[in-house]
Amino acid sequence: MLAPVFRSGVVMRMFLFGLFAMTAAAAAPVQVSVDLARSEGPFVQTTNWFGYDEANYTTMANGRALLKDLHDAYAVPVHIRAHHLFTSGDGTSGMKWSSTGVFKLGPDGKPVYNFKIVDAIFDAYKKAGITPMVELGFMPQDLSVRPEPYHIAFGKGEVLDSGAQFPPKDYAVWGELVRTFVAHLRDRYGAETTRTWLWEVWNEPDIPYWHGTREEYFKLYDYAVAGVRAALPDARVGGPATTNPDSQRAGDFLRAFLEHCAKEPSAADGQKVPLDFISFHAKGAPEVADGRVRMGLANELKAMQEGFRIVAASPYAKLPIVLSEADPEGCAACSAKQNPANAYRNGPLYAAYTAAAHKAMLELAAREKVNLAGMLSWSFEFENTGYFEGFRSLASNGIGKPVLNFFRMAGKMEGDRVAATSAAEPSAETIIAQGVRKEPEIGVLATGKDHRAAVMLWNYHDDEASAPPSTATLAIAGVPAGRVTLSQFRIDDTHSNAYALWQAMGSPQTPEPEQYAKLKKASGLMPFETPRVVTVKNGWIVLPLSLPRQSVSLFLLDW
Repeated sequence: MLAPVFRSGVVMRMFLFGLFAMTAAAAAPVQVSVDLARSEGPFVQTTNWFGYDEANYTTMANGRALLKDLHDAYAVPVHIRAHHLFTSGDGTSGMKWSSTGVFKLGPDGKPVYNFKIVDAIFDAYKKAGITPMVELGFMPQDLSVRPEPYHIAFGKGEVLDSGAQFPPKDYAVWGELVRTFVAHLRDRYGAETTRTWLWEVWNEPDIPYWHGTREEYFKLYDYAVAGVRAALPDARVGGPATTNPDSQRAGDFLRAFLEHCAKEPSAADGQKVPLDFISFHAKGAPEVADGRVRMGLANELKAMQEGFRIVAASPYAKLPIVLSEADPEGCAACSAKQNPANAYRNGPLYAAYTAAAHKAMLELAAREKVNLAGMLSWSFEFENTGYFEGFRSLASNGIGKPVLNFFRMAGKMEGDRVAATSAAEPSAETIIAQGVRKEPEIGVLATGKDHRAAVMLWNYHDDEASAPPSTATLAIAGVPAGRVTLSQFRIDDTHSNAYALWQAMGSPQTPEPEQYAKLKKASGLMPFETPRVVTVKNGWIVLPLSLPRQSVSLFLLDW
């Protein structure tokens, strides 16, 4: 009897919607509690870090606009890390490639420096109010022990076989390159400014980003930081920016690097090796399972946990840690067309995943008693590509993606972190053991400062699949006023989601000016409702909520 009815897709969807609604109504609401009167200490903003392979995109129109967007999202400095600041070339950009032509050897064999492209990049940072995290790499062609082939275009071969990934033929010249580079930036932007920057040596030297031995990387590091300190004595230097430390190769590399800094003399000057911060990377592993994307949050958290434990067991347990790449997977330039598991990148799943990863990361850092300074999202924008091709980016052709709105939400959280719990939020340890594969995670993070509080909630699941909303009751205690103004923002299928609007337009690759204007408007952080005044009863606010799957909500309370 039901089969003829189900031949109608519309009727089928109506039936499923009703079924979902009944299921949601039958389930008891998830209890979420926030106590503004219970401070857990200062809230350290860790989401204000971003990076990308293509340093030359910095100076393009969409790159400049995105830098300004990121700066404006936060009340604290935004940090940017980019590859290829030393790579030889004329500044022509491409996927996983950039160049500055900063160094070459003249006919007499002496170094010749050209800072024109470097200056344009760092001038763009200055204009946008950005604080660089300066990655010292890669190897100029004239200094590489294997200069050819030098540029291997993405998709035309193994890009990491480039001569830019090889050791220097003269470490003293490498150290002088670093000293000259830092001195130039110091003189151009001022010592007071540049001493606030972080200076990181190379990228992922435990894999073929570095075609040298582990000991050769230590030598590269020694000469680099000696060069930095020669130009800027109080500069903050660090590394080694390894891949996931839960792999034996990367974990052993990180341990050996910390041992080198603690116990071995610098190859550059025989002195103690400087180390002011520690960096490593943490990546997840999405896959396609049962015809849908399944995220690998457990993998990213496992890498973080092991890295934290390695640092905690070292003589450098109190140093700041920067996860100088922390992402759902490893290749920003690999589109969803190349890898269907990357289809999460355009929609709200990316935002919900990042919210869940951020909270779990804070939990792991606190448990391991390490000094976490930043979780850097290796995501920016790509030039000369189609709309929403599924690159790991914050924007597509100048249109912000839902994940960019997560960072706009996170930027509104400041002051003290306050007590916040959810009955449906698994611990980081549980996620590492089994992922978020059964019930969804209803997570919460809250802060308070002066006359404002911010509460972030998310409904996350590893699987990108249709599901009914989760009902929840948000109870906020310790509100020190009789009436507050409540504002709510939302990222979901219909809010703060230009991708969904683009799909509704028919997925145009050449939007008309009117369409583009609508997409631009939809790409911002959208209110879920008109701000309203709420009466506080005995210091409490209680809000019944319906939270769609793969959504993030932000509640701002002002009094």
